[in-house]
Amino acid sequence: MQTVGILGGAGFIGSYVTQKFLNEGYIVKVSTTDLAKPEKYQHLHQLSLAENLTIREVDVTNEAALGEFLRDCNIVVHSGTPFQLAAENPQKEVFEPTVRGTENFLKVVSQTPSVQKVVFVASVGALNTAYPMPVPYYPVDHLYTEADEPYLDPEAIPYARAKYYADQAVRTFVATYPQPGFEIVSVSPTGVMGKPLSAREDSTSVGLQYLIKHKIAPNPFVQMMFDHDVEMAIVSVSDVAEGIFRAATTAGLHGRNYLINSESYKISDMTLMLNGRSPINAARNVYSYALAAQELGMQFQPAYVPLSEWADV
Repeated sequence: MQTVGILGGAGFIGSYVTQKFLNEGYIVKVSTTDLAKPEKYQHLHQLSLAENLTIREVDVTNEAALGEFLRDCNIVVHSGTPFQLAAENPQKEVFEPTVRGTENFLKVVSQTPSVQKVVFVASVGALNTAYPMPVPYYPVDHLYTEADEPYLDPEAIPYARAKYYADQAVRTFVATYPQPGFEIVSVSPTGVMGKPLSAREDSTSVGLQYLIKHKIAPNPFVQMMFDHDVEMAIVSVSDVAEGIFRAATTAGLHGRNYLINSESYKISDMTLMLNGRSPINAARNVYSYALAAQELGMQFQPAYVPLSEWADV
């Protein structure tokens, strides 16, 4: 049995990734920032095959602690950036832990002989920090692909900018060390939707679905999405976990970055689907999933599938 270490394996996406690897017969180690807060991770003990799961407290800025966590791991999934729409101190709350954590991780994993594959869970925000708004200089019918130059909007939400900077750190590492002794692959999901595997109340992804369903705008960013009836690219959280697993277990992908996406709908249509009704407008393909389909064999569920999971909530 191979061992996979999952940083952030108790979060919204991470929980699905943890379950996927357990189902596939792996020994799984999950990191948490504080073992004294079991409400953050206790749901993982209810997953099937949880007897093959251990949960460790890890500070990703502590190289010794991170090295101990990574020891004996064959695969490592880095999914440790919490999704935040706003922050009082972006530098301290988001940028520093994300970017410094990524740089520390790359240093430590390079010193861990057992590691064969690293998967970074990036974000569509690393490609377009203005998401869900379009890149301003592209035509309205532009199909975003992995070949596009990443766009940095200095006014974007802190999460998107943090993902951009972290992704740039990964790209720089890959360019500097083309043969590091292990493979690095990044996956960039669009708007991740679906039902959580936990009852955690601190999931922004879950909270965003609630806000869109009930047309609640607690901050200017969400109000902007309603005001402009923004078109949002959507993907099921279970498909994200599947894409991460396939990226982790397919050889020969070093340096690749895959968009993980299904369809795009306007916010008004998402509200309808989250309430069990049919959309008025047709879906569009705004972010390409062609590379993930071709090289990872992915088949993405229609957007209504994860949205319909919230129709009765």
